Amino acid sequence: MTKLAFPAFAAVMLLLPLLPVPDFWITQSIYIALYALVALGLVLLTGVAGLISFGQAAFVGIGAYTAAYLSTRMGLPPLVTLVAGVGLAVFAALVLGLITLRMSGHYLPLATLAWGLALNYTMANVEGLGKYDGILGIPTLSLLGIDLGSGRSLHPLVWGITLLAALAAIHLLDSRPGRAIRSLRSGATMAEAMGISTLRYKLVVFVLAAVLAAISGWLFAYFQRSVSPSPFSIIKGIEYLFIAVLGGIGHVWGAFAGSGVVRIVEDELQVLLPRLIGTSGNFETIVFGIVLVAVLKYAPDGIWAFVQRRLPQRARGRDWDGAAPLPARDKPARGQALLEVQGVRKTFGGLVAVNDVSFAIHAGDIVGLIGPNGAGKSTTFNLITGVHTISGGSVQFRGQPITGLPSRRIARLGISRTFQHVKLVPEMTVLENVALGGYLRTRAGSLRAMLRLERAEERQLMAEAERQLQRIGMGAQIHELAGNLALGPQRLVEIARALATDPALLLLDEPAAGLRHKEKQALAEVLRQLKREGLSILLVEHDMDFVMGLTDRIVVMEFGNKLMEGTPAEVQESPAVRAAYLGTEH
Repeated sequence: MTKLAFPAFAAVMLLLPLLPVPDFWITQSIYIALYALVALGLVLLTGVAGLISFGQAAFVGIGAYTAAYLSTRMGLPPLVTLVAGVGLAVFAALVLGLITLRMSGHYLPLATLAWGLALNYTMANVEGLGKYDGILGIPTLSLLGIDLGSGRSLHPLVWGITLLAALAAIHLLDSRPGRAIRSLRSGATMAEAMGISTLRYKLVVFVLAAVLAAISGWLFAYFQRSVSPSPFSIIKGIEYLFIAVLGGIGHVWGAFAGSGVVRIVEDELQVLLPRLIGTSGNFETIVFGIVLVAVLKYAPDGIWAFVQRRLPQRARGRDWDGAAPLPARDKPARGQALLEVQGVRKTFGGLVAVNDVSFAIHAGDIVGLIGPNGAGKSTTFNLITGVHTISGGSVQFRGQPITGLPSRRIARLGISRTFQHVKLVPEMTVLENVALGGYLRTRAGSLRAMLRLERAEERQLMAEAERQLQRIGMGAQIHELAGNLALGPQRLVEIARALATDPALLLLDEPAAGLRHKEKQALAEVLRQLKREGLSILLVEHDMDFVMGLTDRIVVMEFGNKLMEGTPAEVQESPAVRAAYLGTEH
């Protein structure tokens, strides 16, 4: 939605009760906003972060039942019931998240089904909550001495909260923590290597989705003036997910599109289908099931993506000219001992992938790590950077043991890397992908991002990301989606992202793979310039001309063992190396 469209849409929805609109449509509009608020949480949780949840209706129930119980049994005012409901939802989300968010694959959706059922069953069987009859007689919502009732007067509040939540979500996604959340779909390895705690951000987005659901439940309780277990069942949780998918699970405004379509069509089908079929029943469920299958097959991006393609696209701007540079880390003096790999070993069951490999890197060196396919080079990279746990031996960086540290802790110390198989976030622009590398050099949190209080730091980060892209010759493609690039440019983006971390040691895993000859020459010159600036590089590469003309020393591996170490000339003259690559000494 464009900058002009949002104020216009907000004005219409907030002023709708003043127009000669029937009460029926005011009620429908309130329900659309309540559903959209829950679906918005699912857009963040499922569409952006890739965490499927069927249990959001349970969090709606927590907000609704808390408001109902505290207002009817204890006579507490609405703001107190809101704080209590949100607080209880946050507590439940933290407990459930810490238990379930470490799961992957189909286990997480199954876990959300389980706790969704459990919470709904609890609501239906607790005597103090009225069991299946629920709680009746909830007072109307009154704020600052103004009774908002449950219809036209309540409408602006419901839509105001929902639109503010949407704006906060947009701000969040366009920020440092938002990019961290968006990176979760691409797996933990890359994000952790950039210093991002993936579990932390899974919890953040899980709690945010729970808070939005609880606020929707709080509004629902005062709107309906009664609560019972059925609106918070697992069936309703599936319906919320259906709304998000139908509208566009990866788009903030998809939550509104899906909610509007489902609420209006569902109501119309409830009247129309019994007339057509001649008997009553929940036939709209069958129709929605067919529609969902069709959407997943023919329009997987949902309604909003279809609409968005037909709207004028706002050109992306750049507002970071003159931004102050990001803080830089202290670099080691040239020649100082930087990395010491001592007898590292990695076994996978009975397979020995790396066997007692040792070498050292000094500040300002470019060291090559070469060997035939399957020699254990990338596994050695993964041992140094904490992706794999070391089975034996040790690694020291700048005199500090880093053996056993997680990737994000190692990244914080000043080691950055690229990957053998490119790991970018395809849905993010080139500039945003590189900005991920500056995560550890910035500090903005989720709340500051939603309130738009981190713009100065964001401009610094974008300026740094653009500088690194200019450095590798990709300054003209900063707004291109990373998924649209060919393999070679994607590798260059990975290098720029690693450089944005301001590393003391850069690990490049086959950086020249997929590059044309001139691109390789340009990359080699960039790496020489980095060396002149004092950066140390450990390089895995199969292009021997590239390696021999660039490195100071080379470590050769074969079948997980260190075959030899020496200068490029010594390696080229070695019969053992020729035998490893060619299978013969002649």
